[in-house]
Amino acid sequence: MAQKWSLPKQILAALIAGILVGTLFYTMGLADFTAAYLKPLGTIFVNLLKFLVVPVVLLSMIEGIVSMGDMKKVGAVGWKTVFYFLCTTAVACTIGLILGNIFSNAGLFPILGNAEGAEWTGKTSQNFMDTLVAIFPDNMWKAFHNADMLQVIVIAILLGGGILSAGEKGKLVEDFVHSAYSVVDRVMLGIIKLSPFAVFAMMIWVVATQGPAILGSLAMVLLCAYIAYAIHAVLIYSMAVKAFSGISPITFFKGAAPAMIFAFTSTSSAATLPVSKECADQLGAQDDISAFVLPLGATINMDGTAIYQCVATIFLANCAGIHLTLQQMVVIVVTATVASIGTAGTPGAGMIMLAMVLTAMGIDVNMIMIIYGIDRLFDMGRTALNVTGDISCSLCVTKWQGGKIIPHE
Repeated sequence: MAQKWSLPKQILAALIAGILVGTLFYTMGLADFTAAYLKPLGTIFVNLLKFLVVPVVLLSMIEGIVSMGDMKKVGAVGWKTVFYFLCTTAVACTIGLILGNIFSNAGLFPILGNAEGAEWTGKTSQNFMDTLVAIFPDNMWKAFHNADMLQVIVIAILLGGGILSAGEKGKLVEDFVHSAYSVVDRVMLGIIKLSPFAVFAMMIWVVATQGPAILGSLAMVLLCAYIAYAIHAVLIYSMAVKAFSGISPITFFKGAAPAMIFAFTSTSSAATLPVSKECADQLGAQDDISAFVLPLGATINMDGTAIYQCVATIFLANCAGIHLTLQQMVVIVVTATVASIGTAGTPGAGMIMLAMVLTAMGIDVNMIMIIYGIDRLFDMGRTALNVTGDISCSLCVTKWQGGKIIPHE
């Protein structure tokens, strides 16, 4: 019996088949046919993604907060770790936005004449205080109904903190959150399995309506993301390790290379944990600190995902003919930073979180299917970057806790 293809292989095959059929339809002048009969199939899939955005973000964030337990017990190591991850993720978002804008301003990202959603629908205030006030919800159900993701995030933080504060009295709600998230996770897995069909249908529509030239733009956005990955790893991680741990960048990357390679091929931070632990300990991290930091990092440190979300948002906004203002980019940084923390351990969550960021920006979520076919290629680089950040954090926290960093040969 032939071995069943993995989902990434199915998506890649669907992408290639969609490009070929789309090119054929383009030469035959069947763009209207694809828009009428094939694009709706992809739209159904996107609608299911949009349906999942609010419950996935709400439940995953509450579960992540509750899983930390009593924050007093986390102590100094926990706060320093979380602080490090939040700072590097915010920097990652900024790098992603800068690179995305450079590529966009250089004309390397396309404007799709036939793409839907090219009209700006998001409403933003020019007053910073009004924007700040709007982040905090006055009606929980209204926030859910409008898919106001920043408000949903605030709700998740408040509810998660409330469950922790309630102690035993909050146990029933905690159990409900765990159970509900398990159910939503299974629903999401079922929907994600439909993605090859959606990719096939949407790629036919995109290529048939825009022409094969769009493929060069996909290569450009992939190049943009990998340049951002490399800049973040070399400048931020190696600079942090050098400044706080005294380890040279060459020594750091040489020691972290096995974990980076394993993460690149497996696209799983969790599966890479044993290799990451060995690399961190060999570089001089204290055993107990690396044992705490690395699993937490695999859960909440998603710098690569943050870069991907920012670059992809700029790319898709450009495709839709939308020019994002500085204020809107600040919202992207905040949204992507918190969203990347909420992606942990959820199969296909990178796409769910990108849909969340697009929703926050008022960009047609249907645009996501333009880029989804090559998501696996993005995922390889962003997972390797995430793991590199986990190892660098374990070294920095070891030093901050008064430990000595002595790399083992």
